[in-house]
Amino acid sequence: MFPNHMFGLLYHPREEWDAIRKEGAPSLVQVFVRYALLLALIPPVSLFIGSTQMGWSVAGGDVVKLSTESAVPIAIAFYFALLVGIAFVAYCMYWMERTFGVTASFERCLIFTVYTSTPMFLAGFIGLVPILWLDFFVVLAAVAYSVYLLYSGIPIFMDIPEERGFIFASSVLTVGLCALVGCMAITVIMWGMGIAPSFI
Repeated sequence: MFPNHMFGLLYHPREEWDAIRKEGAPSLVQVFVRYALLLALIPPVSLFIGSTQMGWSVAGGDVVKLSTESAVPIAIAFYFALLVGIAFVAYCMYWMERTFGVTASFERCLIFTVYTSTPMFLAGFIGLVPILWLDFFVVLAAVAYSVYLLYSGIPIFMDIPEERGFIFASSVLTVGLCALVGCMAITVIMWGMGIAPSFI
């Protein structure tokens, strides 16, 4: 069910959003355990393998690798940060619903958030390839498509007019960007406290 919708969103997003909306919301446990927990594993595991086994080279210089002891806590923290980020954005959507005249549940907001962020999770596989410019462009394309899914999906999935959907989607995008900045700030604070990666 989820894989069909996931690939349908890549090929014909508007029709797929309508099918997802008519299908109804699965349970919170089903959404988180079956979908979010597995999808969120892709970027941390890929980056762990890429940074410890393959290494990274900036502008064709020396290859730099993370030590396994350093990479494991970073990968675990990244995994939980992704899960918290999904839940945070979904909760903010749920909180904003009444403002935009929508009566949906937290489960529906969570499934919408998971579907919308799927291209970014799948782009996490590129972390296996230690080519910085390639990784940048793949992640940039995934983010652009996720934003497209957000703006095209909210009016259909939430069953609201396009104009209100645009404002709602812009609000959700702002929340997502604020969450990203918050994660970056926490990372800088942790590195400043001495919890920084060690390279080999």
